[in-house]
Amino acid sequence: MFVILGSGKTFTMQPLPLRAAQDLVRFLHQPIYRNQRFKLWLSYFEIYGGKLFDLLSNRKLCMREDGRQQVCIVGLQEFDVSDVQVVKEYIERGNSARSTGSTGANEESSRSHAILQLVVKKHPEMKESKRNNDVNESKAGKVVGKISFIDLAGSERGADTTDNDRQTRIEGAEINKSLLALKECIRALDNDQIHIPFRGSKLTEVLRDSFVGNSRTVMISCISPNAGSCEHTLNTLRYADRYSCFYSEPPKKWTSFDALDCDGVLVD
Repeated sequence: MFVILGSGKTFTMQPLPLRAAQDLVRFLHQPIYRNQRFKLWLSYFEIYGGKLFDLLSNRKLCMREDGRQQVCIVGLQEFDVSDVQVVKEYIERGNSARSTGSTGANEESSRSHAILQLVVKKHPEMKESKRNNDVNESKAGKVVGKISFIDLAGSERGADTTDNDRQTRIEGAEINKSLLALKECIRALDNDQIHIPFRGSKLTEVLRDSFVGNSRTVMISCISPNAGSCEHTLNTLRYADRYSCFYSEPPKKWTSFDALDCDGVLVD
């Protein structure tokens, strides 16, 4: 989600992961999927000041890239969720740990990019001693699908931050830098460039698998009714328009959950 600061992005994002989890849990409880040992896992982390933090275990994370250029978040804890109420509790727990601060637009504004992931894995049969360990069981499962919900921190104009303290201005500069890197990646993809600058920021590195390969991404852009935000609103709409140009159709290999089999892939 890309938005102007204070235009309601977090309010818009809040119900989406829970509704997605409701559908996934309902599907996975069907005999055809339950008998194949599909399970749903949840993780929640943030990018703050160019660094990654697990919102559910309060730990700093490291990002690594393997030989296949797949980005791995080292140390990110995944939780087995089979009930929507449990999903809700984890989301609320993560939201309460997220980095926030006061700005000219909001008394409490998100100062980080938050990424909540729902991952479907197919698991082999395991011994009881290992089955009771979430970490071991999570690693043993084969990922067959992932849905990521990214709540981006709002972009800020310099004119709107003159009254902020030094730390808030530093945070705003880092947020704008990462959003600019995302914009450059979108521009490169739109122009069919060979090199996509995903390494421009931690945000774009994390989002790499949402833009390439067998994936599909949806952007929600929020705008402000405030007349003073007119210029920023136009920039947001231009941003969204550029993005929509190269995602008008789903990838050819994309399959729906209804068509999922042992080797199927879910929308990312």
